[in-house]
Amino acid sequence: MKKEILVALAWAGVMIGVALLASLARSRGYIDQETTLRVVAMNGIMAAYYGNLAPKKIVPGVYGRQINRFAGWMMVVTGLIYAGFWAFAPLDMAMIFGTGAMAAGVLLTVVYCVWLRTQSRASA
Repeated sequence: MKKEILVALAWAGVMIGVALLASLARSRGYIDQETTLRVVAMNGIMAAYYGNLAPKKIVPGVYGRQINRFAGWMMVVTGLIYAGFWAFAPLDMAMIFGTGAMAAGVLLTVVYCVWLRTQSRASA
């Protein structure tokens, strides 16, 4: 568990470092503001990466495993959509649809958890 946390913190540091380097390159005139904003696409790739890891975690209970699988799929799909929009779409469209996809993924996961809980109570 400790190793996983350290790896996650290292990746967070890499993300922050890339953002700081992009900001520095923009202030020096090497890249423009739009390119600096597109660095945000890296966050979607990280969400997809961690979504891929989620179903592989050992969780007690059948419902926990179902939620892990569903949440993992949501993170992968919405992370890739987010990254794709931020990398290739116009910025205003990326903000609306990329961020909306991530929000929809979180909302669907919460709705699935609530639905699964009501199903488990109904069968008990």
